[in-house]
Amino acid sequence: MTTKLLAISATAAALMLSGCGEEKSAGISPQQFTDALHLVMDSDRAVYTKKVVGRLAKQEQVIKASEHFMDDKALPLPAQMFRFGAETVAGKTDKFSYSLQSLWPINSQNSPVTEAEKAGLQFIIDNPGQNYYGEETLGGVTYFTAVYPDVAVAPVCASCHNEHKDSPRTDFKVGDVMGGVVIRVPI
Repeated sequence: MTTKLLAISATAAALMLSGCGEEKSAGISPQQFTDALHLVMDSDRAVYTKKVVGRLAKQEQVIKASEHFMDDKALPLPAQMFRFGAETVAGKTDKFSYSLQSLWPINSQNSPVTEAEKAGLQFIIDNPGQNYYGEETLGGVTYFTAVYPDVAVAPVCASCHNEHKDSPRTDFKVGDVMGGVVIRVPI
């Protein structure tokens, strides 16, 4: 009974009545949606980086993290965990997509492709602490595209990139923008 009442209350709260008594969905804006998605993604990634890779691989040296984690019987790198999540989401829904990209990618598949991705990545580098929001049309579909700074949250982030043989940039430090999270929502 309580659950039913809560569900009815939640539904009522989600609707607004106009002056004519016409129901109108309150909804959320694409920016609110992408901001919320990014908050979850960023929090999960930071926890994995600090509490799993940073602690087990760097501090306690129980297991290493490796881009060849299957062969090395090691932990996947935080960027790999992020990509696996993005690939899993892409297989389940077309309501949104996300990726991790950089102007200095270790893996070239993480380079920006669209003009919005390129503009967004440059914007977050030029404007520390700010996000980029824009629209783009791809394949006849218009998307709200948001780009959020991907900051080195732990020493392991910077050292992994700086020491990688394929890294085009080797002077990252904690707090630097290393790339961006691109979230795309069809509108």
